[in-house]
Amino acid sequence: MQPIKGIFFKLASVTLFITMASLIKATADHVPPGQAVFFRSFFAIPVIFVWLAMRGDLRTGLRVTSRLAHFWRGFVGTMAMGLMFAGLGLLPLPEVTAIGYAAPLLTVVFAAMFLNEEVRAFRLAAVGLGLAGVLIVLSPRMTVFSGEEVARAEALGAMLVLMGAVCAALAQIYVRKLVQTEQTSAIVFYFSLTSTVLSLLTLPFGWVVPTGTEAVLLVLAGLLGGMGQIFLTSAYRYADASVVAPFDYASMLMAIAIGYFVFSEVPNVQMLIGAGLVILAGVTIIWREHALGLKREKARQGMTPQG
Repeated sequence: MQPIKGIFFKLASVTLFITMASLIKATADHVPPGQAVFFRSFFAIPVIFVWLAMRGDLRTGLRVTSRLAHFWRGFVGTMAMGLMFAGLGLLPLPEVTAIGYAAPLLTVVFAAMFLNEEVRAFRLAAVGLGLAGVLIVLSPRMTVFSGEEVARAEALGAMLVLMGAVCAALAQIYVRKLVQTEQTSAIVFYFSLTSTVLSLLTLPFGWVVPTGTEAVLLVLAGLLGGMGQIFLTSAYRYADASVVAPFDYASMLMAIAIGYFVFSEVPNVQMLIGAGLVILAGVTIIWREHALGLKREKARQGMTPQG
């Protein structure tokens, strides 16, 4: 393990993903979410393909055991991406980022429901704290459905992002199942392939001809998304999840900075408090899992016969 290298790759992936989201947001007033998903997915494929070739994984890395499992992972993941992209056009970037933090919390709940993973009271309490933070972020939006048009659009955006977080959590459940039989490289590649094909189904719903600037931003978003996936995979190769996972929350600082300097978005105190609770809950769960992992490792070492 090389934790410093793992942290570097994690921060690089977080930076690339938040930059990608910013590029999508910059085109959201004109480009429909389904079309943005296509650009994000299609132009990630060459990057991932080159990465697999450099690793020598083109033959073995693209073999699959269950095509149907890859399809369902891709379907749910594409839904998550499309809903998040739709939300980016309606809400400030920091707010989308904060609500999106619900995904890893919901993954804990869904893992207990669908994978029969044991979830103790400590983790449930942390999840509850985090979801309370999400509700604090959401609450100003949920009281304005009967207000003016802008307020209704923001309320819709909040619901879309929350549904996207639910889909993202379900996608993680599929990934946890897939990693038992499939190679990581295949999971990464076939997700981009599946989401590219599925995004084409939105063609009848009003794709547009992007301007030159929009086309450049969308292509760049796809390239950065592909690179982000590669760096994320590399991060977990060099360091344990408990070491690199907390750096996910660096995206909030980046989102606030980009939102302020690029989109003139100023987060309110309520959003920051809610985001802080979600981050606290996420870091607490990661710390707890790390502590339990160390305890289990010591127990295994204690049971190992000494020669």
